[in-house]
Amino acid sequence: MRVIAGIHKGRQLKPVPGHHTRPTTDKVKEAIFQVIGPFFSDGIVLDLFAGSGGLGIEALSRGMNQAIFVDKQQKAIHTIRENLKQLKLDDKAEVFRTDAFRAIKAAAKRELRFNLVLLDPPYGKVDYLELLNELVENRLLADNAIVYCEHEASEDLPHEYGPFQAIKQENYGGLINITIYQVNHEGA
Repeated sequence: MRVIAGIHKGRQLKPVPGHHTRPTTDKVKEAIFQVIGPFFSDGIVLDLFAGSGGLGIEALSRGMNQAIFVDKQQKAIHTIRENLKQLKLDDKAEVFRTDAFRAIKAAAKRELRFNLVLLDPPYGKVDYLELLNELVENRLLADNAIVYCEHEASEDLPHEYGPFQAIKQENYGGLINITIYQVNHEGA
């Protein structure tokens, strides 16, 4: 597991110990960032269900200037902090051990607006449409925000949903689907 591009290109990341997380493969990571970036001039990324933090760290490496990482597992939180420290990114990141829905409420209280939201929950455990609704209802999405969803191939997400318009839907290796949405608040 490594950073694919940007200022930390090629740097190795530590995986979360055990079998409770499923890191996004380098092939998938490279493909999705070609769609959502490939580079950013600034912005804030929210990495829910962050695992090792690999996706959020990739966004920071490619130019996002702030990241918030959220995971419920203590091992994941420890790994994210280690990876951020190793890459000297601690000053650009906040790490929280909590449930995704609580994190959304906390971010709303702070009136944060995200340019990029990364959703890669444990497969079959989270309702993506409920998560998307919470992001909208809590006004967490900046204009033209991008929302990345990684899900099981057996789970179909709609091409359009409220202010969300899919800009890419693809299957990787038969097991993983990705849906990348762009947010259009005027269409909501």
